Amino acid sequence: MRQQWSEQQANDWYQQQIWPCGFNYLPRTAVNWTELWQGDTFDPQTIDQELGWAQAVGYNHLRINLPFIVWQVDRDGLLARIDHFLTLAESHQIKVILTLLDDCGFSGDEPFLGPQKPPVPEIHNSQAAASPGRRTVMNREWWPQIEHYIRDVVRHFRDDTRVFMWDLYNEPGNRAIFISPSEEVLFEQELETFSLELMHHVFDWARAEDPAQPLTVAAWHLPLNPGQATPSWYQHPIDVAAAQLSDIITFHAYVDTPALLPILGYWQQMRRPVMCTEWLARHIGSLMEEQLPQFHTLRVGCYQWGLVRGKTQTWLPWPLMRKEKRDNPHLWFHDVFDEHGVPFRQTEMDLMRELTGRP
Repeated sequence: MRQQWSEQQANDWYQQQIWPCGFNYLPRTAVNWTELWQGDTFDPQTIDQELGWAQAVGYNHLRINLPFIVWQVDRDGLLARIDHFLTLAESHQIKVILTLLDDCGFSGDEPFLGPQKPPVPEIHNSQAAASPGRRTVMNREWWPQIEHYIRDVVRHFRDDTRVFMWDLYNEPGNRAIFISPSEEVLFEQELETFSLELMHHVFDWARAEDPAQPLTVAAWHLPLNPGQATPSWYQHPIDVAAAQLSDIITFHAYVDTPALLPILGYWQQMRRPVMCTEWLARHIGSLMEEQLPQFHTLRVGCYQWGLVRGKTQTWLPWPLMRKEKRDNPHLWFHDVFDEHGVPFRQTEMDLMRELTGRP
């Protein structure tokens, strides 16, 4: 089994890369990743158009999640669609991080196939579907199937130069529910316990396939008050284990600019390459004009949340931010283009093009 990369290996690899500047991607026609990757709703025309908009302003990377539930019933079709997607991204000079598991099931539903529910009006990311689903994570009898999925997908693309990195597990233990908060009690500390154990296994399963690309899981536990900047934010057992197991250090930081600098300094002490795989939340001061130059100066890779305003409704603030929404009704929380490719702020796109050096 392949071992964790040494610090030297990780840094040598990163020195060969251009500065990663990207986004977390769902096309405007998909309400979640199940809808994106199912055969009946896969939409390469929209994807090609939107990645063209991204290329034009300088983006060179993206991060995207994969659905266990689609692999279960249509393994060959899913692998073919992933290959098609990678071809489209490559045609626009965009490298891809593939994310294999995800505990963010904000809808409160377990993932399901077929037509997905429409977005709930005025609710941010209302139909987010976890992968493989929280109840599956908390049932070890399903873990052999999860192992088969992890190893199969990694084996299929382990030498593919279009795949920049494997993000094995997005926000393990995230039990937030935006639609049915009364059910959240079902997932108190129990989900975190299972997710932490599963995360260790997922690293082993992926490394057993000897991928050429690095492996990571992002630290993500932050307080709701972004003004309380402290490195202890990332001392949750899941975050500590993720950093210890990863080849490349990744983290999420929806924080204002004064809070971001100590976070960047904290992670750079690890002496491995550092990337922020989720950021940009305008209502709380996570602003492109202020933070993108910081990432660039320190050569920290960055992947904001969202590209095009669409069915996920992530231009709206998180549901808990009702006051911020009332105070700034025309401000977008995430995303940078409307459905016609018009930037929310042209100055943001001009800065992107300048820093990435794209003509």
